[in-house]
Amino acid sequence: MKLIGKLSFVLLFMAVSATSAQNSPVLDTSGQPLRRGVKYIIKLAITDNGGPFTLINRNGLCPLYVGQRNVTADGIPVTFSPFDDGESVVRELSNFKVSFSGASICVQSTTWKVEQDETVDGRRLIATGDDATGYSNYFLIDKSGDFDGVYKIDWCPADLCPTCKFRCGSLGSLFENGQLLAALDGSALPLVFDRA
Repeated sequence: MKLIGKLSFVLLFMAVSATSAQNSPVLDTSGQPLRRGVKYIIKLAITDNGGPFTLINRNGLCPLYVGQRNVTADGIPVTFSPFDDGESVVRELSNFKVSFSGASICVQSTTWKVEQDETVDGRRLIATGDDATGYSNYFLIDKSGDFDGVYKIDWCPADLCPTCKFRCGSLGSLFENGQLLAALDGSALPLVFDRA
């Protein structure tokens, strides 16, 4: 019986160690880990496809949406908040909230959320605001291809509910009425993070 207990402990330790090894810190363009509460500008790794991320007034009403400015414009800084309250670094494949730094004209949270019911051509848009369930506000970052420091943002809140079935997706762009909106369910955008 003691052998089974020790074996279980060893297997648990190995599983935790393997998970930690997989969750490397996400790095900014200077090679430093993304940190909780520090301001960053999210930009495309390939600058020909649009500019940095910002708030977009999609239809003259609230909420505001997440989108991209043109290539030469400045973006709005964001801050990251890892799901694990004790974590100060944003790690690959670990859930976090992302919020634009500052207030909006809508007098609401600038935290990103997936609009499950707001679709364009079957693609889910990324708006701002708090979600009562919390699931829609949690994203994760994964490497994009074989390039160091280039990432993609996904929506898949598995840290919140490991047994739930989510329709996960990668953040891409969607052109609507002359604006580039952030949306899931298309090609993933390769992104980098500049410290603001």
